[in-house]
Amino acid sequence: MLMAYILAQPPLASMFLAAEDPPKRPPRLLDAVREQIRLRNFSIRTEQVYADWVKRFVLFHGKRHPAEMGAPELEAFLTHLAVQRNVSAGTQNQARSAVLFMYRHVLNMQLPWLAEVVKAKSSQHLPVVLTHREVKALLDELSGVHALVASLLYGTGMRLLEGLRLRIKDLDFERREVVVRCGKGAKDRVTVLPENLVFPLQQQVALARVRHLQDLAAGLGEVWLPNALATKYPQAAKATGWQFVFPSPSISIDPRSGAERRHHLTEQAIQRAVATAAKRAGIDKPCSPHVLRHSFATHMLQAGYDIRTVQELLGHADVKTTQIYTHVMNRGGRGVLSPFDKL
Repeated sequence: MLMAYILAQPPLASMFLAAEDPPKRPPRLLDAVREQIRLRNFSIRTEQVYADWVKRFVLFHGKRHPAEMGAPELEAFLTHLAVQRNVSAGTQNQARSAVLFMYRHVLNMQLPWLAEVVKAKSSQHLPVVLTHREVKALLDELSGVHALVASLLYGTGMRLLEGLRLRIKDLDFERREVVVRCGKGAKDRVTVLPENLVFPLQQQVALARVRHLQDLAAGLGEVWLPNALATKYPQAAKATGWQFVFPSPSISIDPRSGAERRHHLTEQAIQRAVATAAKRAGIDKPCSPHVLRHSFATHMLQAGYDIRTVQELLGHADVKTTQIYTHVMNRGGRGVLSPFDKL
């Protein structure tokens, strides 16, 4: 009887197969793009931009799957951007890089035409630089935290996002220096902390500490940490030193993890404030927060500082990038005296 019961049972292998979960569906294309970007530790901005370009590429060709398309379709898309949309060479190359990233790393299609897709030739433009008088007029039209952020950008040469991502622990008031973490290219560097900004920044840090204590009392207080630091140091997210110097006035939801946190001020808030202040100051030049970085570099070279020193303060990988500011310094026109002025 026992043998008959055993023989009547289904095979052991089939029992295990039945218990297994049904095979998972492959991730959607845009989700797969995001996964590959996060795997390579790219920034969330790169993730957003690349996913957006892949979506535009698919929609442009009537929602056809990219695996069914090739070089002609990609070149048609880039031609549309250049001719109909009249985008810049940088924007065109950004779209090209996003689509090629999808083919190489998401679809794993190492096709010979990938490297043959036309790359737009980028133009070389001189940066917009404000004079000392214009910088002072601009800063005078700003107030509050917007004025402090703009002053910090001009006084240190930091990029806007580098300034907004500044943590309390990265301000060294005794040594009068600022440590810029994870700048462009994921590189750290040290830049100067202006003497005239020490007291205003100390006040701002005090305000950030108070807000952090209020968040902790409300059951919040965690801040976003880069890479795997949140896992390696579980308590660091609530530590005061890791808090942003310029915290946002509101709580937001992390787009990747869904966690409820207080992030830093938005770029758009500073950009709008600077643009509005430039109009009030009567500055006709195109004015954005990044112009303050250009002005810092030019004024440092005008003051006689070595170009290598300025290169390190700005975080340029190549001194040729820093040399562009020599074309807009002094009195313009490469600093020469026009013969017309001798008449």
